[in-house]
Amino acid sequence: MLIGAHTSIAGGVDNAVEEQLEYGGNCGQIFSHSPQVWQDPNVGDEEARTFRERTDEEGVGPWVIHSSYLVNLCTPKDDLRAKSIDSMQKEVEAAAKLGIEYVNVHLGAHTGAGVEGGLDNAASALDELDIPDDVTVLIESDAGSGTKLGGEFEHLAAVLERSEQDLEVCLDTAHMFAAGYDLSTPEAVRETITEFDGAVGLENLACIHLNDSKHACGTNKDEHAHLGEGAIGEDGIEAVVSHDALGDIPFVLETPTEDGRGFAWNVERARELRGEK
Repeated sequence: MLIGAHTSIAGGVDNAVEEQLEYGGNCGQIFSHSPQVWQDPNVGDEEARTFRERTDEEGVGPWVIHSSYLVNLCTPKDDLRAKSIDSMQKEVEAAAKLGIEYVNVHLGAHTGAGVEGGLDNAASALDELDIPDDVTVLIESDAGSGTKLGGEFEHLAAVLERSEQDLEVCLDTAHMFAAGYDLSTPEAVRETITEFDGAVGLENLACIHLNDSKHACGTNKDEHAHLGEGAIGEDGIEAVVSHDALGDIPFVLETPTEDGRGFAWNVERARELRGEK
């Protein structure tokens, strides 16, 4: 099972590999900088070399860089669009330097441009990127609050279709659930995955953010819970990690650190639910 967690780069990005191993993970995700501010990745040559070497030595991967929360590809505002494109360009370049295969991004909010206008904006913004050959941008499913796009599978499909880039998708289980896609029973999981396959195509799914949800299905509230202990629940999470079509997909945890439990607990929990421990 490919399972890991979102990992800190405190003290240098190369430390993320050691931290992932402490969690028991074998793949993972990082921010290249603080996601709350406009900031360029600051990855030194030596730490990049060490990261690549340790990743190869330990067989950890694939890795994902999660883009800044400030990026808004759907925006109709020229200044925010320009900042978003610039930020994404630097992220894909950092990924290439680190040997990281994926850069993950939310589509953002259309803020009045309308759904179709927002999707057009996102596709055209992504088309302005010069993406290195060994890097793929993933667009992530969203909880769908306000004017944010990505809460419907059709939004993801539209951007893949409209963009000239070779994009793929990251599904977040908590976001899907919040957006109204039920994952709380094995039957619901089968139906939702079938619906995704029909709308987007499982061949375009490259990563899953594996999170339980603190809120009910369809509430559009994005707050993560420990695996099996939220509104999705044990049966739902077990059905996700055990689904035949998802067997080779990397699962990345963004679960909370609370109640004396953190990523290591959730990595082990995922493996238990998959029947690997």
